[in-house]
Amino acid sequence: MTAVLAFVASAYASSRPSIIVVIADDLGWGDLSCHGNENLSTPNLDALRTQGASFDHFYVQPVCAPTRAELLTSCYAPRVGVTGVTAGTERLEQGVRTIADALRDAGYATAAFGKWHNGTQAPFHPLCRGFDTFYGFTSGHWPDYFAPMLDRDGAITRGSGFLPDDITNETLRFIRAQRNQPFFALVAFNTPHSPMQVPDRWWRVHAEQTLTQRGTDAEREKPLHTRAALAMCENLDWNVGRIVEALDRWAIASNTIVVFLSDNGPNGHRFNGGMRGIKGSTDEGGVRSPLFVRWPGMVAAKTSISAPSAAIDIGPTLAELAGFSLDPNKKIDGLSLAPLLLGQPEERDERTLFSHWAGRTAVRRGSMLLDDGGRLYDLSKDPQQSKDLSAEQPQIARELRSEIAAWRNDCLPLSPTKPQPFTVGHLDLESTQLPVRDANCSTGIRRSNRHKNSTYFTDWTSTDDLIHWDVDVVASGRFKAIVHYTCTQGDVGSLVELRFVSEKCRAKVEPEFDPPLTAALNDRFPRQEGDMKKFLPLELGEISLVAGRGKLTLQAVEIAGSQVMDLRLLELVRLD
Repeated sequence: MTAVLAFVASAYASSRPSIIVVIADDLGWGDLSCHGNENLSTPNLDALRTQGASFDHFYVQPVCAPTRAELLTSCYAPRVGVTGVTAGTERLEQGVRTIADALRDAGYATAAFGKWHNGTQAPFHPLCRGFDTFYGFTSGHWPDYFAPMLDRDGAITRGSGFLPDDITNETLRFIRAQRNQPFFALVAFNTPHSPMQVPDRWWRVHAEQTLTQRGTDAEREKPLHTRAALAMCENLDWNVGRIVEALDRWAIASNTIVVFLSDNGPNGHRFNGGMRGIKGSTDEGGVRSPLFVRWPGMVAAKTSISAPSAAIDIGPTLAELAGFSLDPNKKIDGLSLAPLLLGQPEERDERTLFSHWAGRTAVRRGSMLLDDGGRLYDLSKDPQQSKDLSAEQPQIARELRSEIAAWRNDCLPLSPTKPQPFTVGHLDLESTQLPVRDANCSTGIRRSNRHKNSTYFTDWTSTDDLIHWDVDVVASGRFKAIVHYTCTQGDVGSLVELRFVSEKCRAKVEPEFDPPLTAALNDRFPRQEGDMKKFLPLELGEISLVAGRGKLTLQAVEIAGSQVMDLRLLELVRLD
């Protein structure tokens, strides 16, 4: 047993600490008032920082899904199969154990709330990755934050009110119910990711605000977008405050570890401490995130840690603090930060940390950064990355280039290179959801937006048109097929058929259901993603699916009007 484990075990011999990990979506390092942003006020997150430990140089990946995979597995994302954000590339490799698996095995009640983004169908769904309960959405982003369609434990439901508030309410219900035993809650807020939506209470403060600080690349900043992001960050801060206040009120704060981080840099050019780069960039501004750890009585208040650290370190750190074991058979990339948190620093070799996205890789060693273009910077003197030192310090540049080559050789070949099928019929989950995000269609059918993550199909006008999912039926069975559709009165009555191998079922598209597009009505800044409306479930009938890979195809047999329907989702519910 390490000195840290012995220290923790003696202090908490009778009760392991509960754990709450809060992760924001697209919140940058500079989106907090404690990091010098005078455009907003984040008192609850500022207090979280001073009540425990804060990390000055904590790194995540440039985009959402890879960071979340690293948090869950303690491995660099490509090593566990996560190479993108949609079309199946966001799915965490089957068989890889998560921190939730380890905690559940250690006797913890586990729950995930909010944005998942590491797979929709079983065995990628949160309920198959160590979580006892899930409430939120599994896609990369969601089109509407006011009472949207959501997933509750694998079943489709509808949210209540503003989504971050709803996520917090569900989290508080879980904590209250489990407060007398160890629990793990992953609270994954969806903000300030677009669409830029926030209730009036938060918006009115910023609607006409004059920004006193601007983004590093100020000419590219969009002030209206920035003001919306500031309002969303203040709402997120309020919700984090609600969680922390509940821990104090229920007298469980001293035995609860609270961790806060974001998943990547800011989703726009706005104040970020003068750092170069935003979301999607491997530069400092795209990957440097807040990291706060609060554990009253164990982690001293106002602890400041300058040692470089990363999302891959969260799992080993919590395992050492709480006394549970990660997968002993899996190579991990992270290191435990527990000694730093508990004031027992250890001698360690200088480490390297890697950022990777879209074929671009950057490496940090100590204060030195070799960016994805081969330029070398000393971040301790030049956090803005304004002076390339590669010619002045060629030896360091060569060493770091060699580090990148070795890392790419180690991690990237392990990633899938071909599109993988979407799993259907897994016995761990009664229902399989197949959104059109994961489907292909004939050229005549149109996707509602070029950003696939939350779209629907429209302009389905020909019996020759096909919609199909490349699927792998992992367990044979009989299923009820349900499509989520809209249809105008004039188009009611088309006959559609679902096929797989030789099996089929069919039904008429009825009744009429033609709601307006309403999601964008709540936007504070014009969206890039598509607008959205409500959809109605329609049972197509029952279909037998035999285990194996193939195409699950939807086709119109007869068309009653100008088009068949608008389609968002196919759902298959196991009957046997």
